[in-house]
Amino acid sequence: MVSQEQRRRQLAREKFLRQQQRRTTARRKARVRNSVIASVLGVVVIGSLALYTTGVLKGNDDKADPAADATPSPSAPKKAPDPCEKPAKGAVQKLSWKKEPAVTIDKSASYTMKLGTTCGDIGIALKASAAPHTVNSFNYLAGKGFFDHTKCHRLTTNGIYVLQCGDPTGSGSGGPGYTIPDENLKDKSLKGNVYPAGTVAMANTGRPHTGGSQFFLVYQNSQLPPSYAPFGTIDAGGMKVLKKIAAAGENTGRGDGAPNATVVINKATVTKS
Repeated sequence: MVSQEQRRRQLAREKFLRQQQRRTTARRKARVRNSVIASVLGVVVIGSLALYTTGVLKGNDDKADPAADATPSPSAPKKAPDPCEKPAKGAVQKLSWKKEPAVTIDKSASYTMKLGTTCGDIGIALKASAAPHTVNSFNYLAGKGFFDHTKCHRLTTNGIYVLQCGDPTGSGSGGPGYTIPDENLKDKSLKGNVYPAGTVAMANTGRPHTGGSQFFLVYQNSQLPPSYAPFGTIDAGGMKVLKKIAAAGENTGRGDGAPNATVVINKATVTKS
C-alpha cells in the first residue's frame, strides 16, 4: 500500500516531469521562431542596408525569455564611437617598492594633480592636510612616472558612478608594491554614506589600510560606505571629461566593466603651490 509520503513524492516527480516537458517544448519553439526571424531579417537587411546601419531595425533581446535558448539579434546596436584620442607613445613602467615612501610633503601647502588623459585633462585639488600619506604617495608615484601610459580600467554606470584608474597592469589587481593607511574617512563632504560627484578616493581590497595606487573618480553622487579615503576634488573641466567618458558606457552592458572610451593617462603630475 502506498503511503501518504510516497504518494506526495510521486506527485512531486510527476509535476517536475511536466515542467521539464513544457520547458523543452518552449525552447524548441523559441529556436524555430528565432531561426525564422533571423532568415527574414537577413532578407530585409540585404534589401535595406541603409536602414540597418542607421539603427532603424532594432533587436528586442531584452524582452526575450532568459530561460530560453537565444541567438544574438543580427540588428543589435553598434557601440558608440570612441570619444577619446589615441594614447601618446610610450609604455607603462614596471615599478615596485617594498614600503611606503617617507612623508616629505608640506602638509600646510596646497597640491594639485593633473591627469593628462587621452580624453582631456582632469585637474584635482589634493587634500594634503587631511590625507598626508595618500597625497605624499601620489606625489612620489607621479614623480617616478608610475601612472604614465596606464589605462583607467573600470567604469561603473549603475548604482555607483565612478571611473577607476591607477593600476599599471590594467587588470584591477596591480599596485606599487606597498600599501598606505586609510585617511580622512570622516571628511565633512561624506554625508549619508554618499560620495558626492567630484570626489577622488582610494580603492582598496575591502579590508582596512589596503590602498595602494588605484583610485576612483566620482562623476555622479554614489552611495558607498565611508571606507575609501577621499583625498581630492575634481575641477569643472575634469568633470566634463568624466561625463564624456561615462556617456560612452562600459563594455559589458551590465553597468560595471571596462570603459568603451580609450581612457589612458598619458602623463600624471603633482604640483605644489
